[in-house]
Amino acid sequence: MFELDTRSRKPIYEQLVEKLKELIMNEVLKPDEQLPSVRMLAQQLTINPNTIQKAYRELENQGFIYSQKGKGSFVNPSDESKDSEKITAVKEELDRLILEALYLGITVEELIQLVKDKDASKRGGAKGD
Repeated sequence: MFELDTRSRKPIYEQLVEKLKELIMNEVLKPDEQLPSVRMLAQQLTINPNTIQKAYRELENQGFIYSQKGKGSFVNPSDESKDSEKITAVKEELDRLILEALYLGITVEELIQLVKDKDASKRGGAKGD
């Protein structure tokens, strides 16, 4: 599925949350698709099941997945009311990061190219379109 960097300063569960969010946002994991069980993913990644459980709990708190007792965890279908709240939060965070990037000397053109590259990779296209 993916690899985690055990030498990173970032906690394993946070890396796992980011990787799974990326798979969900890039629609590799589809709405209502079942995620691997905690036990199975822990074996695949050779990490403690409690770490997987913590990551799944965090994803559930953020609204990316939902759990069904006895069945497992599933990708949450998009909810427009939640999406508008998330969009507002993301825009605020982007605003802060863009100001910081400009302050640090990243040019507007570089920022635009970064956005275009991300857009192309999300669509599966070539960079620099």
